[in-house]
Amino acid sequence: MAVPPHAFRREPAASLAAMLQPRRVAVVGASDRSGSFGRRLAMEALRSPAHPVIDLVNPRRNEVLGQRCLPSLDALEEEPDLVLLGVPDTALVEQLKLAASVGASGAVAFGSAVGLGRQLSDIATSAGMALCGAACMGFVNVSGGIRAIGYVERFPLPPGPLALVSHSGSAFSALLRTHRHLAYSLAVSSGQELVTTAADYLGYALDMPETEVVAVLLETLRDPTGLRAVLGKAAGRGVPVVALTVGDSPTGGAMVAAHSGAVAGDDAAWEALFEAHGVHRVRDLDEMANTLELFAVRRRPRPGTASIATVHDSGAERALVADLAEEAGVDFAPLQPATLSRLRQLLDPGLLPTNPLDVWGTGADTRQLFSDCLRCMADDPGVGVVALAVDLVAEYDGDETYVEAVLDVADSVEIPVVVLSNVAAAVDQQRAGRLRAAGVPVLEGTFSGLSALRHLLEHGTTPQRSASQQGVDSARAGKWRSRLSAGPLSGAESLQLLADYGLPVVRTVSASSAEAAVAAADALGYPAVLKTDEPSLLHKSDAGGVLLNLTDRAAVERAYIRLTERIGPRVVVQAQAPAGVELALGVVRDPALGPLLLLAAGGSLVDLLAQRRVSLPPLDAAAAASMVAALPAGRLLDGVRGAPACDREAVHAALVHLSHLAVELDETIEALDINPLIVTPEGAVAVDALVLLRGR
Repeated sequence: MAVPPHAFRREPAASLAAMLQPRRVAVVGASDRSGSFGRRLAMEALRSPAHPVIDLVNPRRNEVLGQRCLPSLDALEEEPDLVLLGVPDTALVEQLKLAASVGASGAVAFGSAVGLGRQLSDIATSAGMALCGAACMGFVNVSGGIRAIGYVERFPLPPGPLALVSHSGSAFSALLRTHRHLAYSLAVSSGQELVTTAADYLGYALDMPETEVVAVLLETLRDPTGLRAVLGKAAGRGVPVVALTVGDSPTGGAMVAAHSGAVAGDDAAWEALFEAHGVHRVRDLDEMANTLELFAVRRRPRPGTASIATVHDSGAERALVADLAEEAGVDFAPLQPATLSRLRQLLDPGLLPTNPLDVWGTGADTRQLFSDCLRCMADDPGVGVVALAVDLVAEYDGDETYVEAVLDVADSVEIPVVVLSNVAAAVDQQRAGRLRAAGVPVLEGTFSGLSALRHLLEHGTTPQRSASQQGVDSARAGKWRSRLSAGPLSGAESLQLLADYGLPVVRTVSASSAEAAVAAADALGYPAVLKTDEPSLLHKSDAGGVLLNLTDRAAVERAYIRLTERIGPRVVVQAQAPAGVELALGVVRDPALGPLLLLAAGGSLVDLLAQRRVSLPPLDAAAAASMVAALPAGRLLDGVRGAPACDREAVHAALVHLSHLAVELDETIEALDINPLIVTPEGAVAVDALVLLRGR
């Protein structure tokens, strides 16, 4: 074809759609040599159930697999929608240029492309091409009938409700080949994502009518804006997103100068992103497989319930499940009196009607006993999911009692019925397959299975943030951007910044002499607090730079002399705040996602307790309340050991106000600490603040 370069430039969405659902595919490097990559690539493309036109390309072959083979891409009769680049890295740049010149909508670069990423990206981007890879295994559009992979995969692949995007090729292959009943609409091994990102594939998958559940395995955050948009799209449609991340998110090293940065840690960006959109984050591939199997069955817990009921044939395993359920964050439903009464009539003497429930007695009429107990607990209005928690081992006498007991119940109750096996390695796959074929999930492994149940119970419980967020106050933002551009803030100015954004702060006056400090204390009232305000000292308490309970003028003067002799003449004087629960609030700027909001235990506990919650700003009141409720130290606000309950609403309001500050001053502030925010029954007040500027 004599086609001028880039004459076929398309919009990104059109290029992606054409690449993932091509009518014409060119396989570069096609071969019929046994065991070669080119042979596998050509074979898989030719096995595509959609039967696209396949053009095989190899200058050293006239025929491959009984089909004509062309010498070059520029010998094609028509432009391809997709080019599969089964060539070594040394030929990748040249062949991608050729693909662009003949009007390809997209390409898959399987090679590692070491040192070639920028060139490949520039070629594809300038031509408007989608590009999968490099260093990937390709993709399978199962619903669309396209196999664009360089290895032999199961054939046929049944279509189903799951969409998978994985940075890891090995995990991609493993999840396609699991013995679970996991069937996919689209599965993509996206590799380095030189051009087309996980967000692009997920956006496409969410528009496929078959997609009902999304799974992602991410090594790094390459397209934060796109990913935020697509996760919001999934949340808006109620589509569960199950995510596994490996490696830390790219938080900036400069933030360790602020407590907020150190406490947030390298995982903060992932946590904030997923929390904001109700993403179900799993810790390993077993938990992912269990969770996907649960969601893929499409049955959901009874509305308004958030707990399980389990039936066991072993007292020891019942205790094990109870112990691990607490660690996994899964609650057992308290059973209604009517349920307890029904169970008493079913159980052998000596067995107690409890949840979790051990039903093994004499073993008489096991099928009826187990099915009746499962149905009884499933009928309880407080139960969201019921599980038969047994080791689904091979029965050498052919006994199918447990399988039949579950099948007796599964279709006749309104909530999900599952099997939870404690020993994954002992699960009899034939019996498990029978249950799965009937729509009953079989969860393999106690802890990962319980974690999967938590995800199912939690789905849809993340409050949707209010669409009407407070707009930017241009005058306020302009004032503080101008001030911050001039250099670091003093202690008094840092608190004034908070006050301008609606946060309550303790009354504060700057001073640089003993006389000025005493005059400020007289005006503010006693007892007073004296703090160093030397700009080189970021953390006052660590250096002994905070002196409390100064009850008169002489005490203030002595305190000033002590501080200035050790640290320097600049101080702030404050009215001493009342005692209360101390929390730490902060802003941490992530290079990819921008500002993150942090809540932690305050005072000296900020570094000692590994407790914090992070979220993406801006927050509304419901999101702030959820953040506080999820912090273990937040329980102190309810009052302990006779202490009165504190004003939670004041904390929620402070978080909302701080989130607006984070958004408006995003380009100016690198990190911000409020430590402590003292909370009492009468409200909350910030007594100290540290602001770190970007680029300084």
